[in-house]
Amino acid sequence: MKKLNITHNLTFYVLLCVVIGVFIGHFHKDWALFKVFEEKFTYSFLGAELAVGPSVSEVFSGVFISLVKLFINPIIFLTISLGIVNMGNLKKVGRVGGKAVLYFEIVTTFALLIGILVSHILEPGVGVIRSEVAGGDISKYTAKAASFNWLGFFKENFTIQVLFFSIFFGIFLNQVRAKARMVAGMNQALQWIFKGLHGVMILAPLGALGGMAFTIGKFGIHSLIPLGKLMISVYATMGIFVFVVLGLILRTCGERISSFLNYIKAEILIVLGTSSSEAGLPSLMHKLEKMGCSKSVVGLVVPAGYSFNLDGTSIYLSMAILFLAQVYGIDLTMGQMVTILGVLMITSKGAAGVTGSGFVVLASTISALQVIPMEGLALLLGVDRFMSEARAITNIIGNGVATVWLAKHENEFKKE
Repeated sequence: MKKLNITHNLTFYVLLCVVIGVFIGHFHKDWALFKVFEEKFTYSFLGAELAVGPSVSEVFSGVFISLVKLFINPIIFLTISLGIVNMGNLKKVGRVGGKAVLYFEIVTTFALLIGILVSHILEPGVGVIRSEVAGGDISKYTAKAASFNWLGFFKENFTIQVLFFSIFFGIFLNQVRAKARMVAGMNQALQWIFKGLHGVMILAPLGALGGMAFTIGKFGIHSLIPLGKLMISVYATMGIFVFVVLGLILRTCGERISSFLNYIKAEILIVLGTSSSEAGLPSLMHKLEKMGCSKSVVGLVVPAGYSFNLDGTSIYLSMAILFLAQVYGIDLTMGQMVTILGVLMITSKGAAGVTGSGFVVLASTISALQVIPMEGLALLLGVDRFMSEARAITNIIGNGVATVWLAKHENEFKKE
């Protein structure tokens, strides 16, 4: 049996750098906050405003986040446009495709709402940054939150412009007859972008080290408590979603969630080890066919679900954004909450089953909202990797449940 080489596991390096960052921030505050530049500097590239702080730890986290931000607009454009094209293809296959699209939208929207509700109740981000410590760092964001208006939101926001252009371009592309070559080229471009993203994610340990060192050095060791609270909240929320929401969905078609989880436990372990729901896709499809779902339904619903039915990612995104708003003491209006929900309903469809893409979608959503400091992402760098397993596991379970539900309700289920 092949031994697991822990030193080749990115999660191990992230954990190691988190521990080092906490140690430096707490015991060597002067190292963490040592300034290599006189002041913070920003610059724009490919429609993204990139920023690097003055301290050495902010340089580490700032460079990593800046590199991630470069992928935001290309990924939004390609994934949303191609997603709409695929939705058009789904509808063309008939009633099952249309019902699958409707199911995906309802369940993922419900997942977003659950994440927002739990974050409001538990408030995991409260108490990270004391107002006297934060000073004027977030004054422009709180002012922007207070003076939020829809016209300015669309006019001044490049990311949201790209988002809506992607929607219109996807609709246009659906009407083009000779679109096969264009779609193939876009798919190839997306593959290369995700390869580039994978290369950037190798730098995640350094980003986590810098983010943790700066956070602990500036805001104190007590800021670890809300991060732990966020992790517990996310895992608990996803557990409730799986056993209650998905459990009820399965009960409507005569199946039990406990039996289903036991049936796909091997696929869950694969996903747990790789932090990517894509890794368990072939085996899950085989298991669902063996369970009794027709090959046509499995072949349609499971691959489509990896773009449109990411329940775990939806929960994480909504909770992470509310967490950062609470961290910085930004009171979001009802209009902004609706905006967050609307933007997440679109951007979450771009979080394919690729490790690291969830963090990019979170960055793109924050960039689109422009009422939460992007610097807050550094705070999540240390724990994001450990929540990716929960996202991926919830995603694969959600796609399996969706397939069983649709097969049962379309009389495409024959249990041996």
